[in-house]
Amino acid sequence: MADDIRYLTPINIEVKKDKYCRFKKSGIKYIDYKDPNFLLKFVNEQGKLLPRRITGTSLKFQRKVAQAVKRSRHLALMPYLSDQLK
Repeated sequence: MADDIRYLTPINIEVKKDKYCRFKKSGIKYIDYKDPNFLLKFVNEQGKLLPRRITGTSLKFQRKVAQAVKRSRHLALMPYLSDQLK
């Protein structure tokens, strides 16, 4: 009888997606600070850098992304802070 348990809706089993470094996967060696549209993927709505645990970026490339965002902000290609960036 215990094996005959049925539910009206299926139980949600969350499948965890594997995080991967998009730079290692695609073979990117240099992160261009002059491309703000690409760098916006690593910044949240307030303009803060997203952490590695969310983006899945490796430590080496997270440092390069941070440096590129800082350089881009310094040259006014990206804003330092914003109410609604995206």
